[in-house]
Amino acid sequence: MSKKIRSAARVHNVVSAFRCPLCASSMRVVDHTSLICSRNHTYDFAKQGYLNLMTHPINSQYNKELFEARHRVIMESNLYSDMYTIISNVLKDHFDALLPSIMITDLGCGEGSHMQRILEECHDPRITGVGLDISKEGILMAAKQYEDPIWLVGDLANSPLAGQSFHVILNILSPSNYKEFKRMLANDGLVIKVIPRSNYLIELREALFKDTEKESYKNDQITSLFKEHFEMLNMYNVSYTKVLTRAELLDLVQMSPLAWSAKSEDIEGFINRDSGEITIDLEILVGVNKS
Repeated sequence: MSKKIRSAARVHNVVSAFRCPLCASSMRVVDHTSLICSRNHTYDFAKQGYLNLMTHPINSQYNKELFEARHRVIMESNLYSDMYTIISNVLKDHFDALLPSIMITDLGCGEGSHMQRILEECHDPRITGVGLDISKEGILMAAKQYEDPIWLVGDLANSPLAGQSFHVILNILSPSNYKEFKRMLANDGLVIKVIPRSNYLIELREALFKDTEKESYKNDQITSLFKEHFEMLNMYNVSYTKVLTRAELLDLVQMSPLAWSAKSEDIEGFINRDSGEITIDLEILVGVNKS
């Protein structure tokens, strides 16, 4: 069975969780080849299994090389391992044992590795994961690497996900749209948002911007806005350092938008060493959607 047919079957099983991004009407899977809405807007499954539900083209600096580096950092270096443990434990504690199926979406999923790691740690066959990102390159890589989740190219501002269809929204180091989050979430559904704290990747920021004032991550406004939309259940601070090899340091630079405006000599100085210590400093906000 091809990836395309397997993906179409998975989407068919949860098709009520989708809506047309053009007209917001309900959708159906036809002939294991297309997702079609009630007004006949048609979106074909790619051979790799993903769906492109964008309504307009975009230009993005997030390219194949960036996503390949991101994949290696997440899946091979274990740089974010503590984050996955905390999130998976939150999910395990939250889910009712009698709930027959669980829908999780990662909004701004990139190439999908964060969600994949969380799903692996949860190890719950009831879960269907749906990854959404505006970057076709990221979703293409996700579909090639990870077959179990459903992968969508789509715009969060014009979302192809139906209202009250998800038990959990993951939003990991990515912009938010809380109006859309609340629309998509079931009552008592969770939002898990991960944001950087002041020392996040500080070694990289100091190396690339040593001659300028460094950007400081300040989360007070983000946390306040989160509390305005969701009932805060918990906040977790994740802070530790990990030694990366030279190859991993190069991947870290390649995956980071910080490098887009850095000087080449500063990048070379950072990656031309045998190893280096990197700080992970994150805040995990866990909120619940109350009607």
